[in-house]
Amino acid sequence: MAYWIKHPSELDERYQRRPTRIGLDTEFIRERTYWPQLALVQMAVGDEVLLIDPLVPGMCEALKPWLTDTSITKIMHSASEDLVAFKCACDALPRPLFDTQIGAALTGIGGGMGYQKLVAEITGTTLPKGETRSDWLKRPLSDAQLEYAADDVEYLFALHDTISERLQAKGRMQWLLDDGERLLASVERDEGEHWPHLSMRSSQFLEADAQRRLLRLLRWRDQQARHSDKPRSWILDNELANLLARTPPADYDAMLKLFGRFPKAPRKLAQPLWQALSTPLADEAEAPLALPATDGNKSALKKLQDAVSKRTAELELPEGFLASRKHLEALLESGHWPSALAGWRQQELEAPLRALLPGN
Repeated sequence: MAYWIKHPSELDERYQRRPTRIGLDTEFIRERTYWPQLALVQMAVGDEVLLIDPLVPGMCEALKPWLTDTSITKIMHSASEDLVAFKCACDALPRPLFDTQIGAALTGIGGGMGYQKLVAEITGTTLPKGETRSDWLKRPLSDAQLEYAADDVEYLFALHDTISERLQAKGRMQWLLDDGERLLASVERDEGEHWPHLSMRSSQFLEADAQRRLLRLLRWRDQQARHSDKPRSWILDNELANLLARTPPADYDAMLKLFGRFPKAPRKLAQPLWQALSTPLADEAEAPLALPATDGNKSALKKLQDAVSKRTAELELPEGFLASRKHLEALLESGHWPSALAGWRQQELEAPLRALLPGN
C-alpha cells in the first residue's frame, strides 16, 4: 500500500515505531544545476510504501532522523547519486547502507545490474520502464509517476533477503558494508576530483605544461560550478578548456579575441578565468601526467589487468568489479595504492599487483 506523505508529522509518527530496515530511493532533477534537486523520496517501511514530498517545508528535517539512525538498515540500489541528493537536501546520509547493486556483484548474480533487471532475476517480476524522464518537481504528480516511484522500493526487501543470505554463505557481508561505507565517505568528503585532467582522454596528447594549465582550468571550473550551482559545461566546455591549455593566449585581450570563435565562451567570467589560467597551483608540480599509450606502459597495464582478471575469476566476481582500468592506470602512474582499492580489495590484490609494477 502506497501513501502520499505531505506533512512532516506523518513521518515523525511512523518514526516512533522504528523498524529494523527501510528501503530508500529518490527522484531528483540535475539537468540545469550542479547539485541534484531532491524532488521525491520513496521509503518502504514494513508493508507500506511512503511517497514523501521533500518540497514541503520541514519534510527534509523530518527525514533526517530516519537517515542517521544507525539501528535502521537502509536498503538502496545503485545509491551514489541518491546519496548526494540526500546530503544536499537533508544534510545527512543513510547509514548503514546496504546497496543491492553491490550485493548482486559480490554474490555473483551480476555486475552493474539495473534495479529492474535485478528484480526480474530474483523475484521473476517484470517492472515497467515508464516515467524515467518525468519532471519530478512538478505538482501534482500523476498516478503513473506515483506508481513508477513506488515500484522502485517495493521489491527492495525481497532483494535484501536473497542477497543477504548469499553474502552470509560466501562470508562477504563485511565486504558489502565496507563498500557502502567507502561510498558514503566519498560523498561526505565531497572533495571532488583532485586531478581532473586525468579523466579527459585528450589530455594525454598535451605536453606537461599544458596538462598543468588544464588542471588549473578544470579545478577553477569545478569551483565556479559548485558556487553558482550550474553544470560544469555551462561554465567552460571541454573543447575551449583544452584549447586554452594547449595554446594559451599571450594576454587577456588575446583570450577575449579567441572567445569570438566560441559562442558559449564564458565572457562574464573572463577575468577570473584568465586569472586561473595564468596562476600556477601550489601542488601542480606534483600532478601525475596523463601519458599516451606506448608499448611499455600498454604492456605493464596488460599484466595488471590479467592479474586482476585471474583473481576476479577465482572469486567469482563480475569482470571489472574488483579494479577498473582507471584505478590500475593510477597505480602505474603514481606507484601508490589507490584509495578506491582500499579494504578487502587491497587484501585480495596488493601482493600480486605489487610484484608486477616497474622496478619490482
